[in-house]
Amino acid sequence: MIYLDCAATSLQKPREVPYAVSHAMTTMASPGRGCHKPAMMAADCVLNCRIMLASYFNVSEPENVIFTLNATHGLNIAINSLVSENDKVVISGYEHNSVTRPLKALNADVLIARSRLFDQKATVEAFRQALPGAKCAVCTHVSNAFGFILPIREIAELCRDLQVPLIIDASQSAGTLPLDFSKLGAQFIAMPGHKGLLGPQGTGVLLCGGKSKPLIFGGTGSNSAENLMPDFLPDRLEAGTHNVAGVAGLMQGVKFIMSKPEGAIFRHEKSLCRAFAEKIYTIPGLKLFFDETMKSQSGVLSIMSERLSSDVIAERLGKADICVRAGLHCTPTAHETVGTIEEGTVRFSFSPFNTFSEIDYTASTLKNVLNKL
Repeated sequence: MIYLDCAATSLQKPREVPYAVSHAMTTMASPGRGCHKPAMMAADCVLNCRIMLASYFNVSEPENVIFTLNATHGLNIAINSLVSENDKVVISGYEHNSVTRPLKALNADVLIARSRLFDQKATVEAFRQALPGAKCAVCTHVSNAFGFILPIREIAELCRDLQVPLIIDASQSAGTLPLDFSKLGAQFIAMPGHKGLLGPQGTGVLLCGGKSKPLIFGGTGSNSAENLMPDFLPDRLEAGTHNVAGVAGLMQGVKFIMSKPEGAIFRHEKSLCRAFAEKIYTIPGLKLFFDETMKSQSGVLSIMSERLSSDVIAERLGKADICVRAGLHCTPTAHETVGTIEEGTVRFSFSPFNTFSEIDYTASTLKNVLNKL
């Protein structure tokens, strides 16, 4: 099997990740729920992972690193902390439903700063024009559908200058691209544990830089006599039992990433993306959403065919044991921006564990699928 759906979930992980999950499930209890050894082991595991993530993302206090169920959970916390009904909120033209749906539920006044695909200058200008008067801004770092790397540093600077709180969705960049929380000055950065950080599903991280509002209420193992949630982090945002096994696996995924030379994973994924694009761009009737300079594209490539629907292409590749994703990728906003909302695209997304021989086989198989027509 060739797995090229890493923008959804990293299926291939360092071998230490499943081992850590299994070990935690059989040796650790719940942090903050006792002073016995299994509880203390769990507390140490969660704290050590929190400290590691704070170091990796340059968060001044480990307590500001919050464990969530996934990036969607973190984004909901962030949005509900900053946005009220009728607030003007500026978003990019590439946002995921995990941003647009919470904003719709809050009845926010959403302004989309649309820009051409792979055009970073136009994206900055779109935000420059849209931000004045906004209560909040939300921007994805990398488009999950097209791999477009948005100019997040420049957008963050605009938000700081205008004192507009910024929420960053780092679902497709965490673990691959540099993310310096302190330098960006965002109010929140949300990310999943199961994508670029190579952790288990059901894990996520929210980096907090200011006041926050609990989304879930319940036990925290602290201040148990009070009816209100604690007013301090991380307890304020971490109600209920932690996914200790997931955190243990996540810590090993982050360790793997930190053991690599800076930028090595990103360069590998981009090289795979470029190699694949070069092998398939001559296929008749095939459209590639590709930045030839690769300056503003990550290891994600979307395609469309004039001859066969995206769903059928993905299905036929699946029968050849090649795993990709077709459709709108939970981001209709991005497909509306690019003009692919009717059909969607076939997305190929690469990981540190994919090889060039897999790219060769996938390109050959795609050619066969389309040539059989």
